[in-house]
Amino acid sequence: MDYKLNILLGGVTLFALQGCQTGPQADKAKQQPNVIYVFPDQLRNCALEFWGQEGFRDNVNFRNDPTHTPRLNDFAREAVVLSSAQSNCPLSSPHRGSLLTGMYPNRSGVPLNCNSDRPISSLREDAQCVSDVFSRAGYDCAYFGKLHADFPTPDDPANPGHYVEEQDPVWDTYTPPERRHGFNYWYSYGTFDEHKNPHYWDTEGKRHAPREWSPLHEAARVVSYLKNEGNVRDTSKPFFIMVGMNPPHSPYRSLDDCMEQDYNLYKDRPLDSLLVRPNADPTMEKAASAPYYFASVTGVDRAFGQILDALKELGLDENTIVVFSSDHGETMCSQRTTDPKNSPYAESMNVPFLVRYPGKLTPRVDDLLLSSPDIMPTLLGMAGLADSIPSEVQGRNYAPLFFDPQAQVERPTGALYIQNVDGDKDAQGKVTSYFPSSRGIKTARYTLALYIDRKEHKLVKSLLFDDQEDPYQQHNLPLEKHPEVVKELCAQMAAQLKAIGDPWYEQRILADLIPYGEN
Repeated sequence: MDYKLNILLGGVTLFALQGCQTGPQADKAKQQPNVIYVFPDQLRNCALEFWGQEGFRDNVNFRNDPTHTPRLNDFAREAVVLSSAQSNCPLSSPHRGSLLTGMYPNRSGVPLNCNSDRPISSLREDAQCVSDVFSRAGYDCAYFGKLHADFPTPDDPANPGHYVEEQDPVWDTYTPPERRHGFNYWYSYGTFDEHKNPHYWDTEGKRHAPREWSPLHEAARVVSYLKNEGNVRDTSKPFFIMVGMNPPHSPYRSLDDCMEQDYNLYKDRPLDSLLVRPNADPTMEKAASAPYYFASVTGVDRAFGQILDALKELGLDENTIVVFSSDHGETMCSQRTTDPKNSPYAESMNVPFLVRYPGKLTPRVDDLLLSSPDIMPTLLGMAGLADSIPSEVQGRNYAPLFFDPQAQVERPTGALYIQNVDGDKDAQGKVTSYFPSSRGIKTARYTLALYIDRKEHKLVKSLLFDDQEDPYQQHNLPLEKHPEVVKELCAQMAAQLKAIGDPWYEQRILADLIPYGEN
């Protein structure tokens, strides 16, 4: 069956399946499902406790971290759980650009982490984001927490003409209404890493500075929105909510960064009993962060549970699609790297992805190689809006596979890995281009990443892992000793790079290795 035709048919099927919500806040006119997308920052897939439990452990070849995530454990048993969701460009801003637009970093406008030195990296104002589509479809759209997808400009509402912070470069920013892409309710910030001293700008641009751990504060605000306290949403409409929690993102070094009750679960455990992955080095200085990182994971679990409790209390749970994911992972002393992300390692790329839609999705584990740009069209497909997916979206709608694992939709055989770094700079030190330092591909069995030098674009490093035989990626295989594997992986990578118009394809980088073919 033609792929696009299948998507449309899938969308029609979804409309037929959707029913009205029931309960105290039931809206008799509403036929479309509500959608909540919760995505803490830097939460790796293996940090979820249920991967070590019956019904899940046999679906992965890694050992889960010794975390305590009781709410997500229960949620997983009610959800479709992906074991192989991948963050293609595992950095905060590039992933968020893909999440919102359904496009890869070269098209979303966000190839690098956003700060005031990088005017070339900012969410395209002309892009049709997932929230724009939901808004046009009649949804009340709300955003809570970290956005980190905009280039900071001097637009502090309380101090016009000035940035919202004094550090150079500026990372945090206020997002004005014209850059909110259909979100009519706003309680957000750019990026700010004081977890117990967060701040937010509301819909009108007023700054709030609660002295609360940010995930719990954000969960409380989501609950208030769901209850419509202060008449903040149109209850005649379905809602689309995104919640960008910052923890377990760094810092993770003291009780200023997590809740003490969560830290107490881990504080007395030897480091080698926390860092259980055989590729982790507990002698690294960063190893001391492990108890705080895992404490933050547990705290996020509790905050997520508060949102679930409110949905159930209000009778909204049956007609609400709830997704839990993350923008990228955390290496936490694996591979002896101090970089927590921006790498092709499983700890960095493999992210949680759980979807609950009661009565519509049958709980199970699926090995779908979902990529970041696929999330936007898949969410729209789940909500019955497949025919509203913008034409410029590069990701694919895999909603039919969530409803039926045997759906006639071609499954992806690989997910791209993308690493970009600063390119040229002007006289003021502003970044005017980005350098595509590495490209690679993750398949069901292998991970390949190729790195080039800036001057001649020659191969300077390669990583090749057999993830089936070497799940912790401890043995980098020489390319020359595995020519057939490399040939197949490079062919897959070439096809995907060409399809998205990536700079490696446009510039024919490593064309002696990667078979780009004709224009």
